[in-house]
Amino acid sequence: MKPRLPSVLFALALAAAPASHVQASTAEHEIAAFVRSEMQERQIPGLQLAVIQGGKVVLKRNFGLASLQYQVPVTETSLFSINSATKAFAGVAVLQLVQLGKIDLAAPIGQYLTGLPVAWQAVTVTHLLNHTSGLPDVLDQRSGKLVGPQPDDAEAAWTAVQALPVEAAPGQRFRYNQTNYVLLAQLVERLGGMPFSTFVQRGQFDVAGMPHSGFGDAKDVVANKASSYVLDRGGNGYRNVIEDFPVFMRAGAGINSNAGELANWLIALQSGRLLVPASVERLWQPTSLNDGKPAPWALGWPTIGRDGHRAVAGIGGARSAFYVYPNDGLAVIILSNLAGAQPEQLIDTVAGFYLPALRQQRGGAYAAHLLRNKAASAGFDGLDKKLAAIRRQHGLPEPTEDDLNAWGYRLLGRQQPKQAVAVFELGVQLYPQGANGHDSLAEAYEADGAKAQAVTHYRRSLELDPGNTHAAARLRVLGAN
Repeated sequence: MKPRLPSVLFALALAAAPASHVQASTAEHEIAAFVRSEMQERQIPGLQLAVIQGGKVVLKRNFGLASLQYQVPVTETSLFSINSATKAFAGVAVLQLVQLGKIDLAAPIGQYLTGLPVAWQAVTVTHLLNHTSGLPDVLDQRSGKLVGPQPDDAEAAWTAVQALPVEAAPGQRFRYNQTNYVLLAQLVERLGGMPFSTFVQRGQFDVAGMPHSGFGDAKDVVANKASSYVLDRGGNGYRNVIEDFPVFMRAGAGINSNAGELANWLIALQSGRLLVPASVERLWQPTSLNDGKPAPWALGWPTIGRDGHRAVAGIGGARSAFYVYPNDGLAVIILSNLAGAQPEQLIDTVAGFYLPALRQQRGGAYAAHLLRNKAASAGFDGLDKKLAAIRRQHGLPEPTEDDLNAWGYRLLGRQQPKQAVAVFELGVQLYPQGANGHDSLAEAYEADGAKAQAVTHYRRSLELDPGNTHAAARLRVLGAN
């Protein structure tokens, strides 16, 4: 970070600077303030940020610590796990083979891979890329372990998953699934003629200018790797995350990179150095289920569905994310070393500093950020009035129900139930038909010892959503069912 100028000199510097530079400096200052505030709120130890606009990096910043144990700061060379955002690289690898005429996206995988169960063979390459294959998952999502009797045995897990029944017909429904990307790695290796990691190294890292990026987990020695953490239950401390990305699953997770090199990769991708423009367009084109309804993923990339300012993303481990706004010439990368930090929730806000229309459309998270700062200095009374003033001043929309819910639960986690009640009450006021909001408010009242109010809102939540098992269970515990 550049040293701050004394206030008088800083004012003179601004007066002498071109207006565009002043605006850019102001935006960078506000972005940095937003990021630091969110890091404190979410208890994120270290973070990298990069913004690409018009094919150039216009902002790159490092924040906090790469290692809590050794108090090592985040620098430009720090590497972060991008976890499942690795799937975006797998999507590019497959499209590179499509360009070479070696893969047809609509072809069944049985055309390319031998020895698969009969029920798997009709699944297409697209079904794998967009998670609509209907195949059983080689990773047990509840335990985070490989399926089968030996959770650390990759070969046994692959044998075990092939013995499981399929879960749905191909294209019938979306289900995030690691089996899909194990098969895609096999596909790339068979038709690319080399290990998946080597294919990505030669075809993407080397071309884009990513000399320090590569594959690895906790068993590998990775220079400048930022340590990975998760918050203790209750958020009162940190635990180390032991990353385990088996080699056979590394098309789905396993890349370590930094914001600068990921920026190089995104620029190379959009400038035609990794794929021709038509292939990039196909990569990011939304896909559909059999019934014509939109699927949540394109080809290896989640799609952020909304009216205007469409985005495609790489999101990994609730700790690292990047969004590309193809129609706006913009991309934002945020990497962190805290599992559960959910930096994807911050990206639209950062993008809004460069796209005013997006801020008007998706600026609720920034409104929540400003409201949180106001509550910290002026108290939690009258949050609705404070929010109204913020919205008038900054031209922002209302925070979403999810924005307020996330804030309220962080307050509950810090044993601040009265403040959580105030936030959830605002959520219910803004979204009175939201069953989840009433359920959350009831939880906060219960934590604050206000049983009658908790019962009222659990009942209201059940009225709005009769399938809310949590509310039904809490009413039984409270003797009010």
